[in-house]
Amino acid sequence: MMLRAARESDIPALARVAARSYRAAFSEILDDVAMGSRDTAFFEARFASCWQALVVAEDDGRSTGFLLVTDGHIDMLFMDPAAIGKGVGAKLLAHAEKNGARTLECFRDNKAARRFYERHGWQVARGYDRDFAGRTYAFVFYEKR
Repeated sequence: MMLRAARESDIPALARVAARSYRAAFSEILDDVAMGSRDTAFFEARFASCWQALVVAEDDGRSTGFLLVTDGHIDMLFMDPAAIGKGVGAKLLAHAEKNGARTLECFRDNKAARRFYERHGWQVARGYDRDFAGRTYAFVFYEKR
């Protein structure tokens, strides 16, 4: 597995990874409206303006995950569900940390992601509620010291 800068031609594959990851991670957290709005087309449109900042995890030419860091904050760290447990997330997270990422937010009820971040030394700084896709959800804000 290797990490590389994204290319514009990666957008469709990364949008598929994002949509699969979203379904796997958030189907029991988000309502049907929020889940339905986060499809491949949503992510293609989202990535059209930020693909230059994405870091892609690739295995045998296939995108297995990606990362977006903005101003030291991890905005997105998504893995294809088939790649979970294979070191993709750890490699992306290590890359983010090496390049200055020190904060991220996570749905409070995303237990798998929270275990992952805490296993890698991230600590909850605070919890809060905020609007997401038209509803209020509980979040936690993590810091890496």
